[in-house]
Amino acid sequence: MTKKLFLLFLMACAMAPFASAQHRGDNGLGLTDMDQLRKLQIAQLAITNLYVDSVDQVKLVEDAINGILEKLDPHSSYSNAEQTRKMNEPLEGNFEGIGVQFNMMEDTLVVIQTISKGPSERAGIMAGDRIITVDDESIAGVKMDRDSIMKKLRGPKDTHVRLGVVRRDVADVIYFDVIRDKIPVNTLDAAYMLRPGIGYIHLDRFGATSGEEVRKALKELKEQGMKRLVFDLQQNGGGYLGAAVEVASQFLKEGSLVVFTEGRNAIRQTMDAQKDGLFLKGDLIILVDEYTASAAEIVSGAVQDHDRGIIIGRRTFGKGLVQRPIDLPDGSMIRLTTSHYYTPSGRCIQKPYEKGNKKEYAKDVENRYTHGELSCIDSIHLDSSRVYRTLREGRPVYGGGGIMPDVFVPLDTTRYTRFVTNIRRRNIITEQVLRFVDRERSSLRADYSDFKRYIREYDVPQVLVDNVLSTAARLKIEPKDSLELEQSLPDLRFLLKSLIAYDVWDRNEYFQLINSRSDIVKAALRRWGIKED
Repeated sequence: MTKKLFLLFLMACAMAPFASAQHRGDNGLGLTDMDQLRKLQIAQLAITNLYVDSVDQVKLVEDAINGILEKLDPHSSYSNAEQTRKMNEPLEGNFEGIGVQFNMMEDTLVVIQTISKGPSERAGIMAGDRIITVDDESIAGVKMDRDSIMKKLRGPKDTHVRLGVVRRDVADVIYFDVIRDKIPVNTLDAAYMLRPGIGYIHLDRFGATSGEEVRKALKELKEQGMKRLVFDLQQNGGGYLGAAVEVASQFLKEGSLVVFTEGRNAIRQTMDAQKDGLFLKGDLIILVDEYTASAAEIVSGAVQDHDRGIIIGRRTFGKGLVQRPIDLPDGSMIRLTTSHYYTPSGRCIQKPYEKGNKKEYAKDVENRYTHGELSCIDSIHLDSSRVYRTLREGRPVYGGGGIMPDVFVPLDTTRYTRFVTNIRRRNIITEQVLRFVDRERSSLRADYSDFKRYIREYDVPQVLVDNVLSTAARLKIEPKDSLELEQSLPDLRFLLKSLIAYDVWDRNEYFQLINSRSDIVKAALRRWGIKED
């Protein structure tokens, strides 16, 4: 059979399933232009069978899908099987592996923490250990990238892995047989008493376990005497819609509308608060910023529209498009926008966009910074044609994209000097803290078993500051003069102290420290008439 006849045969086979649908004018999935569908199939068959060079059919199809989606809205996307797995993992609540948090020091894996009651902790691995071999294969000193190392450490539950570990003050390599297990992925970073009677929760994203995590944190804080709550959604990029409804249900009466969705081919769907919320009464403040998006905006908008709490911070990102996941046979996925999110008052959360212009859309936050919106309330132009009213008190709230806070807190663009900013960009602080903590972890934990004492009394050693400055100098990063150095040192010490807290303890303690300087947290406390310490 000639190449041409072979191609015609393939085309006939490809078209056969659509013969009956052609007469109906659809393909069983909705109205479709069959001529255009055939064009795509003919193009793929022709390129695959007739093109002068061999082609990668997988890449060919993926490029075609990406090309189509690029012309649509900014959030419709395609991900291959590996990308889909990585994307879903942080939201699904668990993965299977050995249960360690680690960082790379030069080209060696250093354990920062073991997951409580996880496989590595049960086997005896400790913070500060260096894992140098996995199943007798070296992973240290071989320039292996982080993803490759993670692939070796992760694996199906109940499988065994043999780890070679170097431990400080132990001469020989220690070997551990670890049985992999399901490792929980928490979405809640911090929950503690900010002041007497005032609880604080920081939620990083909305995943499968977020509802239960927030519920547990609320219960524990109430047992400690919480009457008011600061719920921090800064930098929260969203996640599962169902998780947003679960979290909002902790603050709203049963049956209260949380969000509704609507689209061209998607009928209106409403989602209401569920029963048994744990914080239906008591003062509530939600903190937001320009990176608060999607599910986090749903919760913020619902609380604002029902006059249940006050929103403090800066206008949120404005991501109000609903993506429907379409699973493909090889494990890849298309996330296709099918409808919009609307707050209970009827505000569309999505900010304006131009189809096919994802580059400009991605620069929106940068443009807001340039135009002064993040630092000056007078630079914010509210759309007077999109004024809505809250459902109980009738306060004006504005549509047009994102959630506008009730109390605006400007971004402090002068917080860090150019010198400190450049040091942070080059990762010098993180690297030096990792080395320092590697030596001092045990003594720090012993000396500061009470973390509040660490906050009050610990001073960053001058030797650590000097190491940061000398490393920066070697990389030709230097202050312009002695005045800039003098202005930089307090912030540099604070950043070092914060990262030491993160590496020695956890994110809960880290947030306790950084919140002591947070302008948005201070604004929340002032709202309740509480002065700074």
